[in-house]
Amino acid sequence: MRLSARNQLAGTVQSIKEGVITAEVVVKLDGGEAVVAVITVESVHSLNLKVGDKVRAIIKSTEILIATEA
Repeated sequence: MRLSARNQLAGTVQSIKEGVITAEVVVKLDGGEAVVAVITVESVHSLNLKVGDKVRAIIKSTEILIATEA
């Protein structure tokens, strides 16, 4: 699959916590960090996502915020 989004992070599904409408999917990135995505339960099922699946977290956003401790 080819996408125009440049922020594609390869990883493995570490956990899936389904709610009524949405699910929290934790992806452990190949570099060791983790990202969390909130997607619909319907998307979890249609993608047939399971813990251990190799996936790509694709980040598409119009802004990124940066904070400091000061």
